[in-house]
Amino acid sequence: MPDRTVILGRYELDPVHLGRGAMGTVWGGQDKVLDRRVAIKLIRFPDDRPDPEMERRFGREAQVMARLNHPGAPAVHDLGAFEDPAAGRRLFLVMEFVEGVTLDDVVAEHGPLPVGWAAAVGAQIAAVLGAAHEQGILHRDLKPANLMVRRDGTVKVLDFGLAMLHDPGASKLTQTGQVLGTVSYSPPEQIRAGTVTPRSDLYALGCVLYELLTGKPLFAGLTEFEVQEQHVNVAPPAVRSCRPDVPRELDEIIASLVAKRAEDRPESAALVHDRLMAYVTGVGHLPGITTAGPSATRMYAHAVSRVLLSPGVAAAPEVVPSVPADDGGPSREELERVRREAMSLLRHSRYEEAATMLASVTEPASRAYGADDPEVLDLRTQLANALFEGGDHRRAAAAFNGLALDLARRHGPDDERTFQCRLQEAACHERNDDGDLALRLLHDLLADQRRVRPAGDQRTLELRRQIGELQKKTGDLAAARHTFAELYDDLCFRYGNDHPATVRVRDGLAALEV
Repeated sequence: MPDRTVILGRYELDPVHLGRGAMGTVWGGQDKVLDRRVAIKLIRFPDDRPDPEMERRFGREAQVMARLNHPGAPAVHDLGAFEDPAAGRRLFLVMEFVEGVTLDDVVAEHGPLPVGWAAAVGAQIAAVLGAAHEQGILHRDLKPANLMVRRDGTVKVLDFGLAMLHDPGASKLTQTGQVLGTVSYSPPEQIRAGTVTPRSDLYALGCVLYELLTGKPLFAGLTEFEVQEQHVNVAPPAVRSCRPDVPRELDEIIASLVAKRAEDRPESAALVHDRLMAYVTGVGHLPGITTAGPSATRMYAHAVSRVLLSPGVAAAPEVVPSVPADDGGPSREELERVRREAMSLLRHSRYEEAATMLASVTEPASRAYGADDPEVLDLRTQLANALFEGGDHRRAAAAFNGLALDLARRHGPDDERTFQCRLQEAACHERNDDGDLALRLLHDLLADQRRVRPAGDQRTLELRRQIGELQKKTGDLAAARHTFAELYDDLCFRYGNDHPATVRVRDGLAALEV
């Protein structure tokens, strides 16, 4: 293409293209009317021969992206056609220009990412997938090369060239024998039968997370067929087999995402997002990728995250006093300042300083506004996490215990936040070498979860595994064998003999028999 090509007198293309996507070549350029940087995708035909089906899919890509309208995906500005003197009629799509680094380049430069960073990236991707799936949109080609990390740490999901609108009654791909997408991230059902559902995108997300945490693809081979065969028939390796510092629970999340059967994967992208958020801690600066300092995007996202509206309930205007009327405690502005400064300290792993700062306001704020005030609960949670991350597990246990009681009183004993605080309290006692108390807490938590969850629920299965591991750690090998044996039978019934969760428990049981 000649230098400085101008489309329809408006869109001036850069001399060199940015890359090739599923449906065409992407160029940087300038919108001369609005004076802004844009990305322009031009359709690319095989052998330069016009293809009506590709033209139809190219137009659908624009419609899909415009329909999504999410900050985690590039905005669509224009769609049209022009006459190229060299190639005849060509379709073009004008999109938001996204500056950043693709995840494949991030991994190539940094190797495996810190756990918090991988979870943060995965949670953002899950949020975009959740929005797409709500609109009936399936991406079908999620992979590191289609995921861009911007300088402020936000992630954009790119290249919806293979996206489709999900019709449960007609979800097969168009051409018999053709597997669209990238084989290293393709789920078994897409390879075997060309069938895709929202859980197919979740499989690809699991593959991406595995690669972010290990620095290598989930499966690799000399040929595409060899890789496809592994996706269909080979049990995926555990992340912890080559990355022992990854929390077991996070490993289990990824194992569930890359389950062979779609029905064994998480129910929704929203659920995956919520589970990953628990591991978004200690996310600091990535040299050469992100920039330190404030970000208008993060400021906006943080404000939105604090707007908690219950479904179907209109939020009444709330007048929040700057200073408590009688107590003379810290003002709301002071609480927000402390929260921001503590977050900055936590991002740089300065846990003790953050905990000291938070502790200085949580008690007076509890007296002034109430221990179960939403903002006070946020500060107390931040304090408990800072104590835990900083290794002060004795104080963290007390903090999580108090939080669980107040959260249960405000939101109910079965609320997710209540559960997480009780689980963290047990983890604190385990790290304080009080395994007996940790076991009692886990048994109580399991009993309560069994009361509200169906038999064989994934959460109760995981709690039982944790109990077995702790029994082994405390030296009660007979109890550990009994726990693992019963759990193994239930996992075989639910997932089958070759599921990663089943294999992990079987290996643990075999080790106890030695």
